[in-house]
Amino acid sequence: MSESKWFRPVWLGLLVVISAAITIVFTCVTPFAAFAVIAAVSVPRRDAVLLAVALWLTNQAVGFGLLHYPWATPTLAWGAALGVAAVLGTLAALWTIRRLGSLPSLARSVAAFGVAFAFYQLTLFAVAAMWLGGTDMFVPGIVSQVLVINAVTLVGLFALRQVVAGAALLIRRRAHASPARLA
Repeated sequence: MSESKWFRPVWLGLLVVISAAITIVFTCVTPFAAFAVIAAVSVPRRDAVLLAVALWLTNQAVGFGLLHYPWATPTLAWGAALGVAAVLGTLAALWTIRRLGSLPSLARSVAAFGVAFAFYQLTLFAVAAMWLGGTDMFVPGIVSQVLVINAVTLVGLFALRQVVAGAALLIRRRAHASPARLA
């Protein structure tokens, strides 16, 4: 199987597993903005949006299945709001990456992170303000903690991306090496 056939599914699967682990550790904070940016820079648009949905579904499965979130209307409504916010954050990251195409990669990623985080948080704040309540969860201290979790996660995801890309390159080089050189 060629590298191109296995790389994307392995990468996307790894991101889903990592998001499940983060959901278990941080309970109510999944760094969807960080995942939005890594998706925006590493997979096509369609896959990035599908990944946002998969990450949200993983978050909900872990929450209700392992962390025993209550099966109550407000919890389900917040779950739906998280899904919408995750997709909007991903679309915002994709738009930013594309719009700032002439800038260096790091600058585009930082900008995409800021835009994705803002869209995600503003979507959730709007839902809280208009329908579900809980605007007290958007005080600067809490939002800054969520920002730090997202930023640290994004740095870790970029490092992991480098490791996975390096492993893929090594596998491809070994596959193309002649049998005489391997002996």
